[in-house]
Amino acid sequence: MIDWLRNEWKTLVSLYTKDDAVISEYWEDIENHYTSKNRHYHNLSHIYNMLQQAHNLKATIIDYNTFRFAIWYHDIIYNATKKNNETKSAEFSEKRLKSLNFDQKSLKIVNKLIKSTQKHDILLNTTSDNAYLLDMDLSILGTDWNLYEAYTQNIRKEYAIYPDFIYKKGRKKAMLHFLERPTIYFTEYYQNKYEEQARINLKKEISLL
Repeated sequence: MIDWLRNEWKTLVSLYTKDDAVISEYWEDIENHYTSKNRHYHNLSHIYNMLQQAHNLKATIIDYNTFRFAIWYHDIIYNATKKNNETKSAEFSEKRLKSLNFDQKSLKIVNKLIKSTQKHDILLNTTSDNAYLLDMDLSILGTDWNLYEAYTQNIRKEYAIYPDFIYKKGRKKAMLHFLERPTIYFTEYYQNKYEEQARINLKKEISLL
């Protein structure tokens, strides 16, 4: 997986710079952040999974390169005790992409895509790419129960600093937020693929909290 990710990164960034030192430095940035000891779910496996989905849906994604940069950087900053991770991740990505001479329009797109993952809602003046990014990010919710249960266990590890009574209350609130939406997923593709199972999983998790 690591080799595939490294090659994907190099292929993408090489479109914007031929400086191998910069490409390697920025890869090490990504690897170090996503492999830190507090990452149990929001790690390179999560990025790999989303990039694989993006590859499979490439024909439906409007701006494939900016979309992939948003995937790479959307969880680059992750601290379970903070509520501004998405904003910090967007700021981090902007600094990196500016140095690659990324055009201003694309910078704004990446910034919006990353920030939309904070509340998992589509921001105004965005394209369908926003919907696909959010659906990919939440695709784990609609997987079979064994995978979903492993995901919940990894999320709990990331929030290990909190005692059960606090964690369970917050977790239940987050799950109910998704269940109360007309649909968890925004795109027809993900609704057909994951909506039904996601609702089953969320309700089951709540019953077990």
